[in-house]
Amino acid sequence: MNITRENVDALNAVVRVDIVADDYQATVTEKLTDYRKKADVPGFRKGHVPMGMIKKQYGKSIMMEEVNKLLQNSLNKFITAEKLEILGNPIPRVNENFNWNSDSFTFEFELGLAPVFEVDLSEKNKIKQYNIVATDTLMNEEVKNIQTRYGKVSPVEEATEEANITGTFVNEEKEINKKATFLVQDLEGKDNQNSVIGSKIGDVLELGTKKLFKNDHKLQEILEVAHEEIHDLDITITFTVEDITTTEPAALDQELFDKLFSDGSVTTEAELREKIKEDAEKQFQQQSDQQLLTSVQAYLIENTKFDLPAEFLKKWLKTAGEKELTTEEAEAEFEKSEKGLRYQLIEGKMMKDNDIKLDYKELVDYAKGFIRQQMAQFGNMNPEEKELDDIAGRILQNQEEAQKLQGQLISQKLITFFKEQITFKTEEVSYEDFVKEAYAQ
Repeated sequence: MNITRENVDALNAVVRVDIVADDYQATVTEKLTDYRKKADVPGFRKGHVPMGMIKKQYGKSIMMEEVNKLLQNSLNKFITAEKLEILGNPIPRVNENFNWNSDSFTFEFELGLAPVFEVDLSEKNKIKQYNIVATDTLMNEEVKNIQTRYGKVSPVEEATEEANITGTFVNEEKEINKKATFLVQDLEGKDNQNSVIGSKIGDVLELGTKKLFKNDHKLQEILEVAHEEIHDLDITITFTVEDITTTEPAALDQELFDKLFSDGSVTTEAELREKIKEDAEKQFQQQSDQQLLTSVQAYLIENTKFDLPAEFLKKWLKTAGEKELTTEEAEAEFEKSEKGLRYQLIEGKMMKDNDIKLDYKELVDYAKGFIRQQMAQFGNMNPEEKELDDIAGRILQNQEEAQKLQGQLISQKLITFFKEQITFKTEEVSYEDFVKEAYAQ
């Protein structure tokens, strides 16, 4: 057997595999002998069927199977031995004169090669990094929410400005059918509030989503609509009133503090506000980091220049899925996935060049940390280590979940790396301003 490679250009190559009878005949003969031992043919004792009959019945199919196995194994070994970084999978070239009745065969495969390029992280102040702070307004709202959450609830017959209303939002076109509770005071403007004030249980109200709440993210939370859609959502929804209550806010006293922090760490309103600030800014940091990662990705895709074997990739995409695509569909799929592929190559190079690795123990520890957070939400603050190990093991056996956690951990490592390597333009903002700037349409 002989394997050769011809480089068409820097991004495309053709591999030729020549296979002769000596490469596969011994294995074929061994398989035929094994078939003969097991063959049960009328008129012959088992194991005594003439080899000629076995060859006639099974010889060609066994030969084709063994040649294909040899071809795939040899091609994979060649790509590995030559250290070829390929994109997609090898595409076999059609040979109109190919004949399985021959003793020797020639196969050709087109390869798309990964480009060679460098990643430059030296530019300063090209990317904005947000430092999100918890404002007094936000903390006042959170204190008020806590007092409401732990306050005394009383049913009322008719909605007032201070009422909590529970009901179901419906819009058939958008397949919205969500039950939720909100404060009348959370509605934007007197017109929206007046459309609800005075309603009773069983009433069906028609509401417009545009500027329905003072904060669009309240509407997103209620309707469970995607973030990128919520700001421009302008539809009519029906709301069926199912429950109306008012709440007497809980006093900011030690009884409330102990319900919130059973360890006695909070004894004053000032300490409560400090806790709120600390927890809020920890969550803000996660959102800021995610936005930073998105910004760096966009910057690197835009500023890291290299060519791709575009025609090869379009050709490969036509047959890569379960259903074969048309030429136009393959071109559209390439355009849709090009940026993702570019960043995948950039990320891989950065990780390789900077020895950013991910081992299984790190993944297990990360999974256990995620599990701890989930269990803490249900009151289990000190789970046993063995319990965490068992749950993490089960989660990581699920390939989809394992890949999801692996992606999150790699993102964390890259954020840390970017913060060490890139000089950002830092801006301190409130959460409201962060949302406006970072997610501006």
